[in-house]
Amino acid sequence: MVWCMSETSPSDSAETPDFAAMTRDIAEVPAVEVIVTVAVNLMSAAAVKLGLTEEGDTYKDLDEARKLIHALAGLLDGSATEISSFHAAPLRDGLKSLQLAFREASLVPDEPGQGPGEKYTGPVYG
Repeated sequence: MVWCMSETSPSDSAETPDFAAMTRDIAEVPAVEVIVTVAVNLMSAAAVKLGLTEEGDTYKDLDEARKLIHALAGLLDGSATEISSFHAAPLRDGLKSLQLAFREASLVPDEPGQGPGEKYTGPVYG
């Protein structure tokens, strides 16, 4: 049996991501857009875990929703001075809606100020 090594390695295949191009692409994106994109992804994931999508309760998991909402609140709190109110206001509104939906979905509601993200936003009342 004769073994032959190809001149191209597996890392040269078309399936390997072009990290240099990806780095250039992300370098061109303003920080505000990255923050907003992450926030929207957290909001979307939290909505799914709250059962607020077309699938309803199929993917409902309040423990996971709590974590996502808390992370979203922390991101918005930490980036409040970095993003304009043009971007921040709708994100804060979305966060409050998720917090209220969480409170409504909970069989045993958290005390005011103890719900997901309320450490950053203050108590949310429905």
